[in-house]
Amino acid sequence: MNIMDFNVKKLAADAGTFLSRAVQFTEEKLGQAEKTELDAHLENLLSKAECTKLWTEKIMKQTEVLLQPNPNARIEEFVYEKLDRKAPSRMNNPELLGQYMIDAGNEFGPGTAYGNALIKCGETQKRIGAADRELIQTSAINFLTPLRNFIEGDYKTITKERKLLQNKRLDLDAAKTRLKKAKVAEARAAIWAEEVTKSEQEVRITQSEFDRQAEITRLLLEGISSTHAHHLRCLNDFVEAQMTYYAQCYQYMLDLQKQLGSFPSTFLSNNNQSSTTPVQSVSSPSVLASASASLPSVSNSMVTSGLSELKSSSGSRKARVLYDYDAANSSELSLLADEVITVYSIPGMDSDWLMGERGSQKGKVPITYLELLN
Repeated sequence: MNIMDFNVKKLAADAGTFLSRAVQFTEEKLGQAEKTELDAHLENLLSKAECTKLWTEKIMKQTEVLLQPNPNARIEEFVYEKLDRKAPSRMNNPELLGQYMIDAGNEFGPGTAYGNALIKCGETQKRIGAADRELIQTSAINFLTPLRNFIEGDYKTITKERKLLQNKRLDLDAAKTRLKKAKVAEARAAIWAEEVTKSEQEVRITQSEFDRQAEITRLLLEGISSTHAHHLRCLNDFVEAQMTYYAQCYQYMLDLQKQLGSFPSTFLSNNNQSSTTPVQSVSSPSVLASASASLPSVSNSMVTSGLSELKSSSGSRKARVLYDYDAANSSELSLLADEVITVYSIPGMDSDWLMGERGSQKGKVPITYLELLN
């Protein structure tokens, strides 16, 4: 037998197998053939694998959107990655904004208040841009890459073995169908007993191959639990990277706010420097320390004398608002910079707050946003 004859016979056998599977699959769909069901444990593992693949893809894609909102930039990075080439380095949005601010500040004059402030803001934006790059790089290595490896590696292997299992099941059920028909024909004396024996042997072989493939698929699927544990570690790395990024950005903005606070109040009176309430919790001790030192403050003399006098008396005082303040809840009073309100203390109130009144409106106000008037 030459090689060509062997290939022809192999192709004919493959075609016969494919046709047998197709017939079995069609008859199952039409309800004309019995189907071997997988055991419940294997079905649960298959369902868990599909669920893991589905949500891993969604999380991975949305994380990519979060880290790089520009779809054109994502496409460019994907193309360069497939070409195994490094994408050209470009300024990100904070860096570009920072450069514009620095250029504008130099144009207006570094010696002017506005020009100097623009330069300081620009430098901070560029530092934020650098932190953004670090977040993207760290997240890609520690979070996105492991998720992508699962989708393009482990799950592809599972899919391949699952397809083989499906084919082995179709072969088994087709063999069972042929055996059943052979026994019916034997009962009618239409075929020899050898045909039944041959069909029984075929069933035993296909059953053995099916059981072996089911075990291989089961072992692969049981690795999904290990995949979850690995992805959990990667998720912790991603959270840590985000924590570091936001702590850095918060620290940069606190430093910038402190620098801008050194300008004369004439230039800052219309700025909404404190339109939101202070951040409640930052994990970095250095950030906390800086935050406490950089939040809007008033002079020590006012705190130690004017406020202590006001709190010890039952009277009220006029106070000028230093910064805009948005009330966090209905018990607080929103403030506008430079307006004058009436303030007073009530027993049991926190030392950092006073009661404020503006016409018929009243509520708690933070003392760090006030300057008591004589």
